[in-house]
Amino acid sequence: MLILAKSVLALMIGFLLSTFLGLIIIPILKKMKIGQRISIYLANSVHRKKAGTPTMGGIIFILSTIISIAVLFLMGKLDFSYNIFIVIFVLISYASIGFIDDYLSIKRNNNVGLTEIQKLLLQLLVAIVFFFLYMKSGNDPIVEIYTLNIRINLGFMYGFFILFVLIASANAVNITDGLDGLAAGLSAIAFLSFGLISWGAGWVAGYEEIAILCFIMVGSLLGFLIYNSHPAKVFMGDVGSLALGATLATIAILTGHELTLVVVAGVFVVETLVTIIQIITVKLYNKRFFLMTPLHHHFEKLGWEENDIIKLFWVVGFILGMAGIAFGVWI
Repeated sequence: MLILAKSVLALMIGFLLSTFLGLIIIPILKKMKIGQRISIYLANSVHRKKAGTPTMGGIIFILSTIISIAVLFLMGKLDFSYNIFIVIFVLISYASIGFIDDYLSIKRNNNVGLTEIQKLLLQLLVAIVFFFLYMKSGNDPIVEIYTLNIRINLGFMYGFFILFVLIASANAVNITDGLDGLAAGLSAIAFLSFGLISWGAGWVAGYEEIAILCFIMVGSLLGFLIYNSHPAKVFMGDVGSLALGATLATIAILTGHELTLVVVAGVFVVETLVTIIQIITVKLYNKRFFLMTPLHHHFEKLGWEENDIIKLFWVVGFILGMAGIAFGVWI
């Protein structure tokens, strides 16, 4: 019961603080004219009316999570460990990368922020620090798939593994963030799943703190959805999407559930694969396999309403999240 009480309290704290911060931050974003520019590929669609909607709203749930964790630490409710420090470090680092990307896009008045090389170098730096802290905390550079009884010691190559998982997850959420509330809702489900998975990872130092952070993030995202659900009053921007994906990846790595992440984040994975398939078919055969990518835009081209697409993806995400819990904790 204590675990349940802590989880519910963490979720409630995140929700209330995020809701409150939204009331303060969104007017500031409007006043600063930090508005979303719509891609030229969507300019003639129903999305054109979204132009000018405040972006960089990911600051809301990121601040909510960081403030909540800081207060709980100061109150002595949480214990310090290298693992929880790694999670917070990645959250702040990727939020900073996304913030710079968003800022440059707005300053240049286009959708071009950091170059791919600049993003890669910044993410490489984060991965190096991650690997250093990971090894310093006494963890082994081992990838283990319990279900298949596979155990691989990567040695120093584990740093590249960390980099790959961080980049893949961060960009998967970023690609999915294209409809009102889609990425935020799916991320809330994913963090809920990993919150429960983390509670069962008793062998991991700081597992309780990681679980509580997950539930705070769930509450923060639910509070954010008050403003981000259709019709959205604010978008999360790269500052939010990159941070969400990288933080999910970090928790999966620290708890040894990298394969479970593929299940829990199944919708994000499919959205990314569809985009990759489209790029390959266009490059090699000059043909489009899908009407438009990412996948949610393909459904829009088929005539689906935005709300219907979001609800379908949320339902699929929820089913996959529950399957991930069963796979990661029980099976």
